[in-house]
Amino acid sequence: MTTEDEPPSGLLIEGAASIATLAGGLRRGSTQDDAAEMAGASLSVAVWDGRIVAVGSGPDVTAKVRAAGYDLEKFRVIDARGGLVTPGLIDAHTHLVFAGTREGEWQMRQRGSGYLDVLKAGGGILSTVAATRAASTEELLAGARGRLREMLANGTTTAEAKSGYGLDTATELRQLEVIDRLDREGPVQLVPTYLGAHAVPAESRARADGTESYVAEVIREQLPAVARQGIARFCDVFCEKGVFDASQTERIVYAARGHGLPARIHADELVASGGAELAARLGCVSADHLAAPSEAGMAALARAAEAGTPVVATLLPATSWFLGKHHFAPARRFVQSGVPVALATDLNPGTSPTLSLPLVMSIACVELGLTPAEALVAVTINAAHSVGLGAEIGSVEAGKQADLVIWDVPNVAQIPYWIGSNRVRTVIKRGVTVLERS
Repeated sequence: MTTEDEPPSGLLIEGAASIATLAGGLRRGSTQDDAAEMAGASLSVAVWDGRIVAVGSGPDVTAKVRAAGYDLEKFRVIDARGGLVTPGLIDAHTHLVFAGTREGEWQMRQRGSGYLDVLKAGGGILSTVAATRAASTEELLAGARGRLREMLANGTTTAEAKSGYGLDTATELRQLEVIDRLDREGPVQLVPTYLGAHAVPAESRARADGTESYVAEVIREQLPAVARQGIARFCDVFCEKGVFDASQTERIVYAARGHGLPARIHADELVASGGAELAARLGCVSADHLAAPSEAGMAALARAAEAGTPVVATLLPATSWFLGKHHFAPARRFVQSGVPVALATDLNPGTSPTLSLPLVMSIACVELGLTPAEALVAVTINAAHSVGLGAEIGSVEAGKQADLVIWDVPNVAQIPYWIGSNRVRTVIKRGVTVLERS
């Protein structure tokens, strides 16, 4: 299949103790606990030109490679040394591009200050908006690059990345341009999401009709400009009491669809705001947070999944944990009712300054009651579906993009077991080794 003049394009991982293939598509219900984990004395994965060509026992993989006509001498060999191989991790909800930090308000909350106290002191989302508007494009790029390096080191090979710290057309577009540039630079693949409806900007809050006037700006000015730019793949809205209500969210979602942008929404993070019900009724790709859904909202998501139009429940436990609320999304009930569950970091400077999906997996196991296999499913194949890439990434299957992590652990359970410890040994993106530790 190659000529003698072509450079080696193959990769052969040998000597794995186990491979969590995640084969079989979106997981929900009892299948959420199935990582399709192979175990054996010597397992292998073969890759050619960025695609997986074979997975299984060493002899079987070698036979398949030869039968397909590939020259084994053109494969670089990586010894997994008894480690675990998984798909590259997928962070399905991040606010990657921002300027400034907010450790001051974190300390205020530790001393008992509430949300309004933080706002009066100049904190909250609007403080990040001010810092992001003032930052240069190069400053935004440099900050996000540093975060991506650490995310990659923790096994993340793909991440959704939102705008939402501009709240004006120019800065929202600039954030999306930064995301697009970082995606083209790689190696972490980025999925850009427009989140102009993240909060009501300061200049609108002084008006009696501030929220409504800003919703009109999002629909009439920002969305058309985002569509013309052609970078964003999704539109997100913060559907929450005191931010944008269900009716306002619905109007924005319909407007976004008119511009070809599917919807994902922040739903029911703090109180039941009708977000879960809305996500199910509108057929959103993902409903995120869901720390406080209503009974009706959970039932609506379950019905949507049963009807074959599942909305992925993307849960963000590091946010609840960092805020010290000790009130987490009802993950077990979602699993038991057949709603597919994903996990993400919610990386942002105010309420979840973490870059580690393995840490999120640990929190999900300890606080949400997920099993290690359920947590891995949630940051691989289900996360892939929540960002519209389930056919391309999220599992170790022949034909899929070769995004892989080799872990210095022998099985899936040990990824979240070693809390706060980085057990990533090797990261491969599109068939290229992009991180390798001795």
